[in-house]
Amino acid sequence: MKPALRFGLLFVLAIALVCCLLHPGHGQTPAPRRGAPLSALRLDPQRLRATLDQGDVAGAVQQLEQGWLQQFEEYYQWSLRSNLLPPDQIAQSLSRIQRLTGQRSALVYAIAIPDYLEVILLLPNGRLLHHRVTAAPPPVVEAVSRRLRAGLVNVKTPTAEYLPAARQLYQWVLEPIKPALTQQRIEHLIFCLGQGLRSVPMAALHDGQQFLIEQYSVSVIPAFNLLDRDPARLRAARVLAMGASQFQEQEPLPAVPLELSAIAQLWQGEVLLNEQFTLAQFQRERSRYPYGIVHVATHATFASGAVQNSFIQFWDRRLRLHQLWELRLRRPIVQLLVLSACRTALGDANAELGFAGLAVQSGAKAAVASLWSISDAATAIAMVDFYQNLKTARTKVDALRATQLAMLQKQLHLDSPSIQQTFRNFQIPASIARLEHTDLSHPYYWAGFTMIGNPW
Repeated sequence: MKPALRFGLLFVLAIALVCCLLHPGHGQTPAPRRGAPLSALRLDPQRLRATLDQGDVAGAVQQLEQGWLQQFEEYYQWSLRSNLLPPDQIAQSLSRIQRLTGQRSALVYAIAIPDYLEVILLLPNGRLLHHRVTAAPPPVVEAVSRRLRAGLVNVKTPTAEYLPAARQLYQWVLEPIKPALTQQRIEHLIFCLGQGLRSVPMAALHDGQQFLIEQYSVSVIPAFNLLDRDPARLRAARVLAMGASQFQEQEPLPAVPLELSAIAQLWQGEVLLNEQFTLAQFQRERSRYPYGIVHVATHATFASGAVQNSFIQFWDRRLRLHQLWELRLRRPIVQLLVLSACRTALGDANAELGFAGLAVQSGAKAAVASLWSISDAATAIAMVDFYQNLKTARTKVDALRATQLAMLQKQLHLDSPSIQQTFRNFQIPASIARLEHTDLSHPYYWAGFTMIGNPW
């Protein structure tokens, strides 16, 4: 080979390698972050406040998107895609998605900075609205959020105990923008939230008469620029349902075998249970068939501290959060990852980053996960109903909302005809049989389920 040709080939290969490292979204392992420490690049609250004081709401959105992208990079220790869209192009994306799905979505940014809670609404027509809540500095927001979560994670908590906190958060975040949402006929709210709010079950916010989920479908994203914005193609998808019912160091999940079998029946999928539920077996199954939906019924914890403290429990190991790329969900792309038995540390910044960034780090378009551990029997009923809804709903987030509303309105329970029809061929474990007369309308059962990432 001639020297000039050899040099040209080596140059092309070098450029290709650099591109692969910079663009992990195309099936490649994300590249470790290099250069300036990210702590120096994080969102600057003082700069954000000054930008908003000047009336530059679009500039503030740019700062939020850039700052949060850098926060997630630092937490996950990887370089993520950083091709930032300005607010007008974000609005164009929302408008395009509306044409494709028929669903009108709006983007709500909420961040507690020193002294204030800043809320920004971005509508699909490009309009930007901003309001500042001077009565809600970070410590106050965190205290109200804790009261709400504490009231929801206990099924015995009466409505009167958690409703004031749910009402307060609604007043701060939603009430000032409600007229614009109504005028624009918005159906779906996409929340992009700052520290202290990422672990709040937004579906359970309350206006004094209704929960937020009764008014809108609700999803959470880490940053709009980290989304795969193309609507999912699920009609012909098959599901790989896997999980464990027995654990050496954690509580058993006796309803998991029924949950997995029922879901695989609904979506013509495969089941990996207990000893089969290993990373190696999962990778073999995915190499054999490109499952579009991956359902994982096992203990998963988003913990405080470093990213290594958070994990998904496989049969033979704990897959740490920074190792999620080993699932190889980017090639071929997984449209939906479901973790049906999660828990997230309340109010911890790192745990919130792990939860909110789940879809981005795993490589899936979207993820459904729970903010707290819900009884595995109730989870099985909720998941079966979700997958039934997923067959006909306009979007993934609509399917989740339908399940949450059915639980809230006491229409979904063990004796529901659709649940009985699905379970008729399976042996029902005692943990589920005990739910025969259980009311699943308390937010403990439905508010923790969250759509993360691409909600369409």
